[in-house]
Amino acid sequence: MNLSTSSSLPRAAVNVSVVVPVYNGASALPELCRRVAAAMTDAGLSFEVVLVDDNGSSQAWPMIASLAAADKHVRGIRLSRNFGQHAATVCGIAHAQGEWIATIDDDLEHPPEAIPAMIGTADVSHPLVYGRFPHRTHARYRNLSSELMRWTLKRAFPDINDNYSSFRCMHRSIGRELVRFGLNRPYIDGMLSWITSNARTLEVEHGEREHGESAYTFKKLISHAVNVFVTFSHLPLRLATFGGLGLAVLSFLWIVYLIYGKITGGIANPGYTSLMSVVLFACGIQLVILGVLGEYIGKLMGAAYRKPVYVVATDTDEEPGVTEVGQRGRRD
Repeated sequence: MNLSTSSSLPRAAVNVSVVVPVYNGASALPELCRRVAAAMTDAGLSFEVVLVDDNGSSQAWPMIASLAAADKHVRGIRLSRNFGQHAATVCGIAHAQGEWIATIDDDLEHPPEAIPAMIGTADVSHPLVYGRFPHRTHARYRNLSSELMRWTLKRAFPDINDNYSSFRCMHRSIGRELVRFGLNRPYIDGMLSWITSNARTLEVEHGEREHGESAYTFKKLISHAVNVFVTFSHLPLRLATFGGLGLAVLSFLWIVYLIYGKITGGIANPGYTSLMSVVLFACGIQLVILGVLGEYIGKLMGAAYRKPVYVVATDTDEEPGVTEVGQRGRRD
């Protein structure tokens, strides 16, 4: 890598922008930048690496600032708080200068060496390429939960690409449209499916995590799943509707059964237990339906409040003290 200090490369000189949201993988960044530089140099592509610190590990920003000071290809951006992986990625895409934008995780599980091949797979008709992993090195529970999420989401949201992943390459025009959405809790693959259905996939090897630990706890995975389904699918509302309808039918049939039994003498006393069971079951279903409606209303309130997608606290290419707000995906 070129170790001379300089400002970021001019737009015309950048073929590829590699966007990396950083949370717990600070120790992997020197190797990641080195491998990106080697891959781009071998392919004859000019490049930049945009490292977005999502306020995770305390070691992340000193490492990013050091890399940016030592290499003109590296740009560091620090967010004011933790906004999440997808928001940090959108921030990096908003600042990317390259004709092609690659998004990659900070843990070296995605091989940077595959980026030139992914760009080579794209063309005018297919401006989006996903890296597909035949075998993932995650823990078994993580792989099972991911496959379950993928299977369910595909049926709730048929337009989404079958092999979506956080290892992507997209043309700059796709990146610009992505940034314009302005969802305060974005889900990039869902948004990309709204932009284009012309995506290709390239089979790549899934590397082993050698630095840090995954930030996706079970609780965060559940929260992410709820956000995805509420934002990009009407399935929860439909389930609530059909669940309420089914409950109404069952309650009506139960009432008919009790009346018939009372008339024929088959049921002398319907019983307190059966009555309370029906009441409690109905109340439970109603609370679930109210919870689903509350999630959608909360999303609408978030959009009405115009909550920022991200807030940049520090940028190695800007003057100190400048705060940038990514309001609805735009830098106003």
